[in-house]
Amino acid sequence: MGFTSFLSDVWESVSHPSPDAESPPQGGVSTTTPHSGTNEENADEKEVNKADAEKAQSKDEGEQGHYPTEAAKSDASDDEEAPEEEEEEEEETVDPKEVLEKECESSKECAPAKHHYDECVQRVTGQIENDGKAKEDCVEEFFHLVHCTTACAAPKLFQQLK
Repeated sequence: MGFTSFLSDVWESVSHPSPDAESPPQGGVSTTTPHSGTNEENADEKEVNKADAEKAQSKDEGEQGHYPTEAAKSDASDDEEAPEEEEEEEEETVDPKEVLEKECESSKECAPAKHHYDECVQRVTGQIENDGKAKEDCVEEFFHLVHCTTACAAPKLFQQLK
């Protein structure tokens, strides 16, 4: 009896998906609160934010700074006599792949793909300025350009890495 129960449970879980798995999201669009991701505040948020700011300001005023004791001052003077190690600014490493792709983008080999992409960008920008929206996008041209630059840069990159 346990084995058949197990099989029936497995069959039900596979054959009948949960009804709430495909249900549309509950709720709707609020006309009183701002969209998420905006900087707008409603009246309640303004009051709470103002109260929080006042609490933070009063807390800052009440705190007193830390003043080292005489023993701590003498320890600090001993440390000053020791030679200080200067922190060297580390240069950010530049990804050679990105450098090679930039070079390849402006090379003769990828000039046609770059030209088509630039023309498309100008068309789309003009459509947005005139109509407020674009009738096309430049995804295909972009992928052609990226494919060209990657194919051009790959052999050079592997030569550098060897």
